[in-house]
Amino acid sequence: KCLLVQLLQHRVFTMVTEETKSKKQRNGECIINRLPVDLIERIFLGLPVSTLLTCVGVCKHWHNIIRDPQFVALHLQCAPSYALLFSPRGLVSGEPYPSDAVLIDEAWSSSRYAVPVIGPDDFLFGSCNGLLGLYTKTSMIKIANLATGECLHLQKPAKNVKGDHFCFYSFGFHPVTKEYKITHFLGDCINGRRPHNKDRFNIIQVYTLGDEKWKDFRTPKALSLISVRNSGVVNVDGKMYWLTEDMSANCQHSVMSFDLLEESFAMTQLPAAYEDHDYYGPRKFWIRDIDGKICIVTAQTSHYDARTVLGELQIWTLDNTAEQQRWSRKYNIKNPPNYILGPHFVHRDRILTQLGSDDVCSYELLSENFKIDLSKMVKLLDFSPHGQNLQSHNCVKSLVRLEVFSKAGIVRRPKQWDGWELKKWEAWEQNLAKKETMWSRLYEDEHKKTASTQSLHARLNHLLPQILDDVMRQQICMKNNQICAAFADQQPRSLRRLNWVEQKRDEETLFARVEKFIDITMAATQAIESVHDMIGRVTQDLDVMFFNVF
Repeated sequence: KCLLVQLLQHRVFTMVTEETKSKKQRNGECIINRLPVDLIERIFLGLPVSTLLTCVGVCKHWHNIIRDPQFVALHLQCAPSYALLFSPRGLVSGEPYPSDAVLIDEAWSSSRYAVPVIGPDDFLFGSCNGLLGLYTKTSMIKIANLATGECLHLQKPAKNVKGDHFCFYSFGFHPVTKEYKITHFLGDCINGRRPHNKDRFNIIQVYTLGDEKWKDFRTPKALSLISVRNSGVVNVDGKMYWLTEDMSANCQHSVMSFDLLEESFAMTQLPAAYEDHDYYGPRKFWIRDIDGKICIVTAQTSHYDARTVLGELQIWTLDNTAEQQRWSRKYNIKNPPNYILGPHFVHRDRILTQLGSDDVCSYELLSENFKIDLSKMVKLLDFSPHGQNLQSHNCVKSLVRLEVFSKAGIVRRPKQWDGWELKKWEAWEQNLAKKETMWSRLYEDEHKKTASTQSLHARLNHLLPQILDDVMRQQICMKNNQICAAFADQQPRSLRRLNWVEQKRDEETLFARVEKFIDITMAATQAIESVHDMIGRVTQDLDVMFFNVF
């Protein structure tokens, strides 16, 4: 298989040099195309989306294989999973900062570059099969393929609804119908204005990608928008789940679900095995998705900050069978992390969490009952000062195409001026441009300093034989070796935009390199002055020659 992959890579690499040949000649000469189709598919299944997007343009045969819906589905099943950390736009010291995202791969390494499909004003409300659901303050929402960059702009179900929020939207996929669906909790409103029961909703609006319009479904009773916002929404196996107030229940909450296929509602009681302590604050509940199962995460919180978790953290999973639904406790964690990320905070075998409001860390799930040792937390990255309201999503890179849905009636063209082109982001862009200018000038200064000190070093070497005093000649030789300015290799600057975490690292690297340049320049200058003094003590004639050399 490795040999076949090498042949494939060679084919992609050499296709540019074969442009003068006819397609028929190229297909005939390609060894890969002589293999059975199913074997070619197996090779392609092991390649990342970025490589397959290049392979699509090699020949018609490869194009047909890669664009086949069955192959797209198989490749999606084989695709590695990423943790996507999303930071929504906000303010720091009165200055706006944009929305941003970082991908963490299976090796727990974070990405360097910004996600191009996420604009500075976008809010992420869901991730499904490599597609991202993005909310904006405009009249449109956006569905975008994370890997291919393809985007679909859709008209919102209701315009100018006061109090609308990205957390009132959800994005899911039904495994039976293979349909992608967007849902919206429509708060009670009259002509865009909320009445006295502004924190309630009676309607869920649903849009299926490719349909002509949104559909409205009335809930069995008025439900709480605040509960939706506080607990989150998850989509599992074609159903959407969220928490709602239920005063008849022991914990005053229940799980509400909406079946995307049957278009029906159901309510499930929460497990009741909790023990609260008076010295902690109120108990809070979150709904999460762990390994494709609905989970309830619960803990007491701080009296002063409802986001801060205290005491024991319990995680319960809902087992759905044809006969019954049953809750089982999956984890009981002592000394839990400060914040519970959502909608996915367990990735593979580790918890992904925040210490404080900025540091993102991971901790291994050791057993069903364990106590977290903070000294063993693994720090992944630092989002400061943009770590507020951080989200964690599971995502993959896929070949799912949005073009097939582009003819629907609610699809709209994006605005001509949007994203980074807006005036409010001018200062941000100018700041990035200044840093790039600093990098360019630093590289230029390093190059000039290296060239000048190497030239001086070489000329002094020619001067050394004229110094008759052996001791002085050796001392000058030692100092001459210190004149050459040695800088770290200059790495080419990427044209791609860095994510916020990498921007901070890049800035720290820049300032450290500037300080290093100053230190090396000062050391070289001191060495030059020392050589000048030593040559002056030997003979005035050589001193004149030294100045000529310099």
